[in-house]
Amino acid sequence: MRKNIRKKVSVIIIIIGVLILVYPYFLEIKTKQDMKQTINEFISTEKKQDSESNRYLEELYLEMEKYNDEIAFNGQNIIDAFSYNNIDFDLSKYGLKENIIGTINIPKINIELPLYLGSTKENLNKGATILGQTSMPLGKTNSNTVIAAHRGLAKHQMFRHIDKLEIGDEVKLTTLWDELYYEVKNTKIIDPSEYNQVLIEKGKDKLTLITCHPYRINTQRYVVYCERK
Repeated sequence: MRKNIRKKVSVIIIIIGVLILVYPYFLEIKTKQDMKQTINEFISTEKKQDSESNRYLEELYLEMEKYNDEIAFNGQNIIDAFSYNNIDFDLSKYGLKENIIGTINIPKINIELPLYLGSTKENLNKGATILGQTSMPLGKTNSNTVIAAHRGLAKHQMFRHIDKLEIGDEVKLTTLWDELYYEVKNTKIIDPSEYNQVLIEKGKDKLTLITCHPYRINTQRYVVYCERK
């Protein structure tokens, strides 16, 4: 009798151990599926534009263009080169859900993420985010769109392998207005207080990727600088 009980307990322990081991893999698969659905919904929204949505998108574009000009010529109010999470636009006013402005695709590290406005804790748990007080992705000069993501979550790798990017690698942004292609020009490790390392540069159309560094320690920031191709 006791042997049977011990045997059953052993089997239960083994099953629990296996479940603990495989759970992260199932969680990552589920997260990737959710992100893919979010991206597909964004693409569907992009394709199903009618006259009313076109009017909203034109208004939003003009507002973002004005915003980009203001921070380019009047200065940016950035304190930390990663954690600035102010959301400068409410996309729901323009018929868009969840403050999704587009998608980011990095072929070198096999990553495609939904792109949210504002680096809030909630948004960072769902995908890549555009830092407040940095440029909206309109593909124009005198702009620097700074995109932040976690170095990795249990449920998704996010920007975990961003350090594998090399000069010449491509990063693609898809927005409601355009497809924008950028080329990696440089990488750098900075301290969180070095916000001057992610500012707009006159005459350039830049895209800057930023994440915590080193992986799991997070005392610094890993930065990838890109320019429009």
